[in-house]
Amino acid sequence: MNLFSGIQYNLQGLRMGLRTPKLLFLGIIRFVVIIIITILSAGLILVYHQEILNLMWSRPESHWITWLWHLISWLLSAVLIGCAVVLSYLASQILFSVFIMDLMSRITEKAVTGGIREPIKMPWWQQFLFLIKQEIPRTTVPVLLTLLLLALGWLTPLGPVVTVVSSAIAVTFLAWDNTDLIPARQMVPFKERFRLLTGALPFHLGFGILFLIPFVNILFLSFAPVGATLYYIDKYNK
Repeated sequence: MNLFSGIQYNLQGLRMGLRTPKLLFLGIIRFVVIIIITILSAGLILVYHQEILNLMWSRPESHWITWLWHLISWLLSAVLIGCAVVLSYLASQILFSVFIMDLMSRITEKAVTGGIREPIKMPWWQQFLFLIKQEIPRTTVPVLLTLLLLALGWLTPLGPVVTVVSSAIAVTFLAWDNTDLIPARQMVPFKERFRLLTGALPFHLGFGILFLIPFVNILFLSFAPVGATLYYIDKYNK
């Protein structure tokens, strides 16, 4: 499947999510959780912003340098809030969204195929811990890689190129975070699941490219598990 197939499946998943009450409810919960954690972490950073800045550089007495101190203060606030957003996403993804995403995927799979394929039965808490264990490398590694590339773009003349490449990598891994739900639930080895990603990079890039659209990307991210599950069923459950 190519890039355009990825876009189509993402749109198809959004339509199904908005039309299915259970999926709509879960998608809204996921959105609200991310927003709440982001607001709390950003608010905490802003409350202690002055203390953090003073640890780095106390306010100078000279009026000639004070303007630079204020500029750094605002830049520090922007950087800290940006870090808060990233950390909030990671926290919500690992602690909350992994469960919501898996539940959305299960509802979608059952609605399309009439059942849920699982290799073995296990208590829900064991399965939840297993999903969290799968989610940590699947989420943290792409985010850290993207931040590293962005920092490289700031420090080198290749900034525009690095920005495009890092954005493409980020959305590709975000797409995989959703298409990997069923194979992770079926306990497919990580190496094989990663091979499924590398074998369908154009599709994942197309699926994730909609995440770059401001404002509406929240909708696509919230309901991405639906479209990704539809893709996996059509491609592998034949």
